[in-house]
Amino acid sequence: MPCVGDWLNSPLSIVQGIFAQNVPNSDWEKKVTEFFKEKLKENNATNWVPSLNDVPVHYLKPNSLVKFRCMVQDMFDPEFYMGVYETVDPNTNARVLHFGKYRDVAECGPQQEIDLNSPQTVTSERQTFYCVPVPGESAWVKEISFFTELVLFCGFLNPQFHAYISASQARVSPSTSYTPSRHKRSYEEDEDMDLHPSKQKEQHMGNSCCSGGDIHGCVEPKRLETEASAGHHVISPNCSPPLDLNFPLPGEKGPACLVKVYESWDSFKVNDVLEVFGVLSVDPVLSIVNSEERDSSTLDPMECMDTAEEQRVHSPPASLVPRIHVILAQKLQHINPLLPACLKEEESKTFVSNFMSELSPVRAELLGFLTHALLGDSLAAEYLILHLISTVYARRDVLPLGKFAVNLSGCPRSSAFSEHLYRLIQQLVPASFHLRMSIESMNHSRFIPHKDYTANRLVSGLLQLASNTSLVIDETQLEQGQLDTAGVHNVTALGNLITWQKVDYDFGYHRMEFPCNINVLITSEGRSLLPSDCQVHLQPQIIPPNMEEYMSSLLTAVLPSVLNKFRIYLSLLRLLDYSISDEVTKAVEEDFVEMRKNDPESVTADDLHKMLLVARFLSLSAGQTTLSRERWLRAKQLEALRKARLQQQKCVNGNEL
Repeated sequence: MPCVGDWLNSPLSIVQGIFAQNVPNSDWEKKVTEFFKEKLKENNATNWVPSLNDVPVHYLKPNSLVKFRCMVQDMFDPEFYMGVYETVDPNTNARVLHFGKYRDVAECGPQQEIDLNSPQTVTSERQTFYCVPVPGESAWVKEISFFTELVLFCGFLNPQFHAYISASQARVSPSTSYTPSRHKRSYEEDEDMDLHPSKQKEQHMGNSCCSGGDIHGCVEPKRLETEASAGHHVISPNCSPPLDLNFPLPGEKGPACLVKVYESWDSFKVNDVLEVFGVLSVDPVLSIVNSEERDSSTLDPMECMDTAEEQRVHSPPASLVPRIHVILAQKLQHINPLLPACLKEEESKTFVSNFMSELSPVRAELLGFLTHALLGDSLAAEYLILHLISTVYARRDVLPLGKFAVNLSGCPRSSAFSEHLYRLIQQLVPASFHLRMSIESMNHSRFIPHKDYTANRLVSGLLQLASNTSLVIDETQLEQGQLDTAGVHNVTALGNLITWQKVDYDFGYHRMEFPCNINVLITSEGRSLLPSDCQVHLQPQIIPPNMEEYMSSLLTAVLPSVLNKFRIYLSLLRLLDYSISDEVTKAVEEDFVEMRKNDPESVTADDLHKMLLVARFLSLSAGQTTLSRERWLRAKQLEALRKARLQQQKCVNGNEL
């Protein structure tokens, strides 16, 4: 039986064994998937697998098993590859079958050649996703994920984990089984080598000698993809602009990856958050071949449909954009490392049950924490909790149900209150983004993703975000000015995002709707220019002399264990089911009819919808998955207080907020 080191360090050798035992039976691919699925179920084995989110690429062993938590930013066209191919020894005429799955280049032994006309050749299809780290992922998510893996790596000292510790040295030391000078170069030097393939080719050929049955690093590998046609324009390396990794948000860090998916790729779509387990491919030969393809001017132009820019974007240097050949992939319900990945499993149900038993004190502490953050305003803190646990749970025609965008008006302008409030929210939610709204940012930022037909890729925009991202829009710094055409489009896009929970991506000749699930909080002095589901006017009870010190002291005063409970609370309640019994539904209807009789002019159907939303999130915030009479009355009370405050402020200012 293979040990831990085999399937972690050399997954391709496991695949080779299964392939050899089952060929020509086509079930070998299914058996490979089942093998790794079972291995990853054992003793938290998913945490043993090195993560590209935590470990730099040059510290990982090529062709080892890795994982990557990511968002699908773009989907490239499907590509063909040789799933099974045959090599022949010209001297002895001996023939050997090889698998091409989970590889970028076809490999063969010394003195062997690929027989492209072999009847044994099987051409297969795979899909390539361009994946980036989850946009706006909070630092605490990365830290806790890394810490969890580090504990598992270092904390088990009993003999059964010795194999894993010795096998996982690639996690803590640079690989020595690959090109020796690779980890000594910087990324800039790597790119220089990629742009000057003759240097890299010489280095690669100098290290490509092969011994016996080792299929890694033999004679120069041959490219697998049959669809890879070379551009007929010569691209000068000196004129090539730096590679744009196409992250949606500015300042993002982490690797972008080309993720090769072999099964069920139709179940994934753009903006899905995935966790993939697969074979890491960073072979420099990819860059050599791609550079040669771009530099080739002798090929028939009719066979070279890809432009030079498309070749550059779709086949970037492997040192900058590694490839992952997916063995297993799953959509993630959430990215909070403090929660079980799937809440439907039996162990997860125990976790949920235990946490729900202590929900009441956690809610009380969170309410107190947010009340202090909102300068002593407990009503605004109540609504902020409801906002943070809101999520789109269904769609009726074009109407998203469950969205709860809040406009927090009355925010102090001079003290950078909105900035500090965002930093606190960032410590509570797994992913967030702070959008500072100004005339300049509206006119010059790219909000909407658009299709670049020259490079054949989707160019990202600020609104290409993963589900359940918290978007905090700061209007407090907005001044008078003129919006240009781009600014108007951006403001319209924000309005559509808030109202319809969709973003219309620009495909040049048409626009395509992409549904989303983004929690939007708008901070403003007066009523926001943007639409919202609920306006709450802030009434500060305290005015700190130093806002930065005040907000920092709030976080310092919270124990890490309590902060983690806040994080679990907010993520878990979003995932709970909710229902209203027929009895309560009837009582709510009768109550609403009575309210209409008493005040027919001010009580509308929109008020009923809003109260039902507030009642829903109030119930969930207390750990109740059904609406009770008590929660309905509390929702009515909160809404009455909120409206009274708005009316009071309107009278003070003499105009509508």
